[in-house]
Amino acid sequence: MRVVLDSNVFISGLMIPQSIPGRIVAAWRSGQFDLILSEPMLSEISRVLSYPKISRRIRWDEEKIARYISLLRFEADIVNIDGISADVPKDPNDSPILATLIASKADCLVSGDGDLLSLSAQHPVLSPSGFIAKIL
Repeated sequence: MRVVLDSNVFISGLMIPQSIPGRIVAAWRSGQFDLILSEPMLSEISRVLSYPKISRRIRWDEEKIARYISLLRFEADIVNIDGISADVPKDPNDSPILATLIASKADCLVSGDGDLLSLSAQHPVLSPSGFIAKIL
């Protein structure tokens, strides 16, 4: 199964490993699905991990964040979203995430973002709890 994970799933999973997003990240790490990302998503994950509140909570410095992004580059399928048209009407900042789903032809996008979840009639977008029920 090929899956796009929104950055909110990653960050939540890293901050609270016993949470549903934490279980999703652990499922990826154990090989239960293939992870799909794009360069804009990697940039967003790196930026959010660097927020002082988050980096203090997970106790990661800039070097550890850089290593994690390198790990993601190595272990995920990084797709090119140049030229992909993806419209998230309620939040255009989410368009690169939807474009990653479209470009990769992944099985689904997992997100806790209501603007992306509202597109589930047109695209395979699942909530973290919906996805965990599907894979476990």
